[in-house]
Amino acid sequence: MQSRKIATLLAVAGLTLAAAACGTEETPAPAANPSAGGSAPAAAENAPVTISVGCQPPKTNPKERAQWDADVTAFQAKFPYITIESKDAFPCIVPETFQAKLAGGQMEDLFYVYYTDAARIIGAGQAADITPYLSEAPHFAEIRPDVKGVFESGGKTYGVPRTNYATGLVYNRALFTQAGLNPDMPPKTWAEVQDAAKKIAGLGAGYVGFGEYSAGNTGGWHFTSSIYARGGSIVSDDGKTATFNSPEGKAVLENLRKMRWDDNSMGTKQLHRWEDLMRLMGSGKLGMMIGAPDVVQAVNNDFKGKFEDYGVTAVPESTQSLSGGDGYMFNAKATPDQIKAGLKWLEFKFLTPGQGQFDYARNKADGLPTGLPLTDLYGSAAPGAQIQADREANANVPTEHFAPYVEGTKSVTFKLEPPKAQEIYAILDTPMSAVLTRKDANIDELLADAEEKVNKLLAAG
Repeated sequence: MQSRKIATLLAVAGLTLAAAACGTEETPAPAANPSAGGSAPAAAENAPVTISVGCQPPKTNPKERAQWDADVTAFQAKFPYITIESKDAFPCIVPETFQAKLAGGQMEDLFYVYYTDAARIIGAGQAADITPYLSEAPHFAEIRPDVKGVFESGGKTYGVPRTNYATGLVYNRALFTQAGLNPDMPPKTWAEVQDAAKKIAGLGAGYVGFGEYSAGNTGGWHFTSSIYARGGSIVSDDGKTATFNSPEGKAVLENLRKMRWDDNSMGTKQLHRWEDLMRLMGSGKLGMMIGAPDVVQAVNNDFKGKFEDYGVTAVPESTQSLSGGDGYMFNAKATPDQIKAGLKWLEFKFLTPGQGQFDYARNKADGLPTGLPLTDLYGSAAPGAQIQADREANANVPTEHFAPYVEGTKSVTFKLEPPKAQEIYAILDTPMSAVLTRKDANIDELLADAEEKVNKLLAAG
């Protein structure tokens, strides 16, 4: 989150398709695509330009915020004609306001998005076509095709990825030890998860063995992660029919029903959103949750957890893994000068080995966790190899705590989120929340009702 930064993860926006007015906003019209031998629309060379950029780290995360501010200063020294106006928001996407800001033209010039929202934003004409300007970000060409493809449509590019992830099982090693479990042997089956959760919950009042989301679209997001892990799917390959009312979907909900009501290992407080489980994990009271390695980073940086207390392994019994991430898109009203300046910033901050988000030496010096198996933008391309070498050379975290994740995800197939993901997640929040808040919830009826709603959503096109 994000996962959904993350987040997360993560981060997770409950978006509805914008009204027709959104599609009336004009994107900068390219004269030709440089890759086809043409040239970008004329823009004044080094003319003063100001760009607003979303998702500046919050003040509650002072080290990463200081790094951001330092990078802005260094960037502006290198490009003195560019002024960056950083916009602080936490979380970076608020479901209740994101679409309204986008539809109302109030979004930053360079705004933060989840992979799940990219196709919708492109289809609604709410992001600028940046294809003619990609030479401003030389490393973009080396990004994995499946990653940068998230922001592509009709042979054009509308955004730049920042992070990507695959989900796993995050667990509290300290609680495993307290509960008499071996933290070096995390669960490999859901039966083992159930057993571990009961033992952790048995430590006393306030301890939760296994936590799950069920509100703010996060429930549907994690339902998707869990059904993928079991080999199931959310929609058909052609994207026209819901497929989650299946043995795999029922198994996901039945597993949660058992842990919640039979085992009493999930706690009485439910309807959790993204930050709720992060906070609970940071407090040392939560044993396990579904999440990518960046969950551990968020818990350490933003929720006062002790980094060494956590580990990550593959989702039990998984054959597939939900893969997602986040990135930046440009406001449809952005000028050519703003797009060029924004791409220079993304290249500087998020795409270049050894600097910005990949400055692992700085992270280590600042006491930030370094060595997590996060963000594989480049695969086997040269920048990817350099990033991995730098990460290993500067690791200040017990990398062995994440070895089960690295090893376990080698054998799974990465699967992207479904089309219209956020609307689907909002629908799937209902069966997730019902199972976790009502002991008599009827799983068959819940899935059938959700299936009908998703089929109508998909039929609407």
